[in-house]
Amino acid sequence: MTKIILVGCNGRMGKMITEIVGEEEDVEIVAGVDMYGEAESGYPVYREMGQCGEMADAIIDFSSADGIEERIAYAVDRQIPLVECSTGLSEEQTKGLLAAGEKVAVLRSANMSVGVNLLIKMVKEAARKLAEEGFDIEIVEKHHNQKLDAPSGTALALADSINEEMDGGYEYVYDRSQVRQKREKKELGISAVRGGTIVGDHDVIFAGNDEVVTFSHRAYSRRVFAKGSVVAAKFLHGKGAGLYDMADVLL
Repeated sequence: MTKIILVGCNGRMGKMITEIVGEEEDVEIVAGVDMYGEAESGYPVYREMGQCGEMADAIIDFSSADGIEERIAYAVDRQIPLVECSTGLSEEQTKGLLAAGEKVAVLRSANMSVGVNLLIKMVKEAARKLAEEGFDIEIVEKHHNQKLDAPSGTALALADSINEEMDGGYEYVYDRSQVRQKREKKELGISAVRGGTIVGDHDVIFAGNDEVVTFSHRAYSRRVFAKGSVVAAKFLHGKGAGLYDMADVLL
């Protein structure tokens, strides 16, 4: 049984995680932390991390970047593995998270979806073969019209995984409208589409002579990210200090 402390339990993602955990027999939420306090969740909810005294095997943090220092310190002090899902971390906050990985197990990923992380693994393998055969590589991502950043963190993670596999030889190109020239072989194009309520679509296109190979992932609900965080918490149960990501979960 994996016992979880859920930070941000009253938010949209927190409620989804609570629902998912309620459907599984080998995991339970023993406490929640949320600035808005109590909710009908079936477990005690505290306004601050320091008020939580329950024993747990993992912390899932799906709250905002504000106050992440307190959550990191709590995980380190109590030696509870941390699944960190907060976005928009500053450089200083990211450094603090990396430093915590030297003292306790920390898992952070650009995307918590199991499917997306399998996609990252697959495109790395494809790049090794197809790039050598002269295929051009393009990434197209689509999200809802309320998303603030572009390209998405997942699109960049896909690009980085390919570029690392190819010894950093590619240059990212986000906009070709200002340049009239043929595509360079070492370009890696990244395009962003924003509209409607698209949860998250990612296509990695390998375009060769007379054939195209496309790897795609479609998220139809944010539930896939909630599910991934629960899988990650189970994975971290009993793990020693270190930095992990969802790729480790899939090994």
